[in-house]
Amino acid sequence: MVEQDTIRLLRECDAGVKMGISSIEDVLDNIVNNEFKDRLTKAKEEHCEIDGKLQKLLENYQDEGKDPNVMAKSMSWIKTNVMMAMNNSDETVADLITDGCNMGVKTLNKYLNKYKAADENSKNITNELIRSEESLAVDIRRFL
Repeated sequence: MVEQDTIRLLRECDAGVKMGISSIEDVLDNIVNNEFKDRLTKAKEEHCEIDGKLQKLLENYQDEGKDPNVMAKSMSWIKTNVMMAMNNSDETVADLITDGCNMGVKTLNKYLNKYKAADENSKNITNELIRSEESLAVDIRRFL
């Protein structure tokens, strides 16, 4: 049970961190404010670092991880492009990223609760990703 919950939790984190990286990449070139761009670049780097840790843990279990849900990724891409077409501004980007962070925090906490038997390493990396998402959402509020 521990191994099964651990792998499942790591897979969900893998999908979540990939979704976060992709979302940041989708909007990074649209940002005008250099402080905002630097903060998102830092967040992307944090997510890539967490992804590296996740990949090592998944390798230990001989698991390939999980890509984000195709439908969720498509819907996110559509929402981003529609909102940016209507109002291509830092405010819009901050709004989109804040929504993504909140969804990530909510989803990751749901999986932490669901996979209670997961090992401490996988729970710790999940919490690291949650903290990163929470911190980003707070830091970019001033750009809303």
